[in-house]
Amino acid sequence: MSNAGVVIVGAGHAGGTAAAQLRQYGYGGPITIVGDEPVAPYQRPPLSKAWLKGEADAEALMLRPVSFYAEHGIELILDIKATAIDRAAKAVVLSDGRRLSYEQLILATGSRARPLPVPGADLAGVLFLRSAADAEVLKAALGPGKRLVVVGGGYIGLEAAASARALGADVVVLEREDRILARVAAGALPTFFQRYHEAKGVRFELNARTVRFVGEHGKLTGVELEGGRVLPCDEVLVGVGNIPNDELARDAGLACEGGIVVDLEGRTSDPAIFAIGDVTHRPLPLYDRTFRLESVANALEQAKQAAAAIAGAPPPPHEVTWNWSDQYDLKLQMAGIAFDADALVVRGDPAAAKFAVFHLKGPRVQAVEAVNAPAEFMGGRLLIGSQKPVDRAKLADPAVSMKEVAAS
Repeated sequence: MSNAGVVIVGAGHAGGTAAAQLRQYGYGGPITIVGDEPVAPYQRPPLSKAWLKGEADAEALMLRPVSFYAEHGIELILDIKATAIDRAAKAVVLSDGRRLSYEQLILATGSRARPLPVPGADLAGVLFLRSAADAEVLKAALGPGKRLVVVGGGYIGLEAAASARALGADVVVLEREDRILARVAAGALPTFFQRYHEAKGVRFELNARTVRFVGEHGKLTGVELEGGRVLPCDEVLVGVGNIPNDELARDAGLACEGGIVVDLEGRTSDPAIFAIGDVTHRPLPLYDRTFRLESVANALEQAKQAAAAIAGAPPPPHEVTWNWSDQYDLKLQMAGIAFDADALVVRGDPAAAKFAVFHLKGPRVQAVEAVNAPAEFMGGRLLIGSQKPVDRAKLADPAVSMKEVAAS
């Protein structure tokens, strides 16, 4: 067994950040990161954007230079899976038979793409987008004259569609609901994004249920929809959500509920084990509930909270969750979650591709989605955090500054 210290299972954004934060908060013990990919911690958001379009290289994806880890006494064990947690012995079992002892364990195992349970799902050409390896396969498959079908009209699917169009591919997006972004957006936003994509040449099929992937000799040739119609294509990207990688925790007897249950510090039902990032089901005090968030911001916040708790440092202030999406020349910035919202306020002009949608519960802002409108994003995020009542008429009027809205 190695010397006890902090073992981090998961070498993604959350795990890499937690290791760096531990050192920043003064933790002096051993730190080991275990990752099942062959590369050091890297950023995933660019995979559907800059990386897919060939505008970023592997070095640009790195969370920190590889030299950072050795310089700060952080051991990287890569291309190895953690297969079990022995809580009684406080040890992690690895796929190569090694056992790593720990004083504190951080689970940052993330999530995986949800498969589509239809015939033909194992055909070559049925792709997902969760890792750098996935993105490399998709990038190699795109280009002028190529035909891509995207199953799922969420943000990942739309980002990939935008990148594919930039590479010259023909793109069709299939969405089983009657609008895109059905689970994550409302009001003017879905219509705006659909029209913007259509103007760039993307075609949409709404109320479209995929029943089968069609192929010949083990290779995808098309997507069959309910009713029997087949859309010919070279590749299909499945983007219908993610599943938390909480099996390690479940097998170890930790409390899980659609993700690993944690408190505000990221601590699980075992006081020696923390969990952070996409894999967690965490409290959201602003909304008086628990929820599983999938965002870089959540990974960063929980990494800081867990590292501070382990290092004995004062807890950092809790943050309003935020996220973003880049599509073509559009930057969508989102803050908060529209839980229990009972009204929408649109500020700005969607036709000018510069506007924001505010979700309100009574007089208070619950969430904001801002398209090319950074002031509205920042102002909305502050309003969500303060829960200060706002005047809806002033909020809707772009002539009234966000500073004035917050002050009124």
